[in-house]
Amino acid sequence: MTSLDQLNRYIFDQLNVRGELVQLQESYRSMLKNHNYPEPIAHIIGELFAATSLLTATLKFEGDIAVQIQGNGPVSYVAINGTNKQALRGVARYTAEPASAALKDIIGDKGYMVITITPIKGERYQGVVALEKETLSACLEDYFRQSEQLDTHIWLFADANQQKAAGMFLQVLPGHSDDIEVGLEHLAQLTQTIKQEELFTLDAQDILYRLYHQEDVKLFEPSTVTFKCTCSQEKSLNALASIEKSELQQILQEEGHIAVKCEYCLTDYKFDEHNLAELLDKPQH
Repeated sequence: MTSLDQLNRYIFDQLNVRGELVQLQESYRSMLKNHNYPEPIAHIIGELFAATSLLTATLKFEGDIAVQIQGNGPVSYVAINGTNKQALRGVARYTAEPASAALKDIIGDKGYMVITITPIKGERYQGVVALEKETLSACLEDYFRQSEQLDTHIWLFADANQQKAAGMFLQVLPGHSDDIEVGLEHLAQLTQTIKQEELFTLDAQDILYRLYHQEDVKLFEPSTVTFKCTCSQEKSLNALASIEKSELQQILQEEGHIAVKCEYCLTDYKFDEHNLAELLDKPQH
């Protein structure tokens, strides 16, 4: 029985290649809970969730990460937000059910991905990836080759019915010459043989043994991946501060309260006149 919701990092010292394996179950289910997304949308959320977890482990930072997909298709926006401690949340906005789980059917023909890193210390970084390839994994491979100049292979899996997702990642270690590309391609060919159901049911150690039992691979301690929403009563109240006082008063008069729903976890926050007293008393500029 596998312990899912973990990210495992490993290294092939002799080949100067690093790898990652993420397996998601409870966290993915929590992300989808009560949203009733059509299957193709739940699928892309699962793939982006796995991809963001892999990215978070690859980029050395302490702080927040946001990976967003935007396009002109039925799904206008998918976002996974989280921290370097693998606490993540996600949401999608859509106008219709896509015809299939193919990337172009979901985001249209003018899609792009925005990766934003906001470290606790240091400057904010943002990278933009054009979604020109057929799969999310191929788009991310392009991103690493162009922005990091590192040969990278990524595999992403999601099953909306089982509510499981997974991902694998191989990358040349920074600072090494082109002559190790042969080793990377060899490992990529081995990894290509993995089946989705193996990733969904086997322990990381079993998967790595099946794929790389003839290789010298060092496995590090796993990190737990969790679904964690950062919404709160206070943040919801702050969001109301941007609304005109007269509009707030009108809603209170008609409804008796103002409701704010978190789009990520669907928690409802309700505010009555007493809760909003300070906001309503504050002069507007």
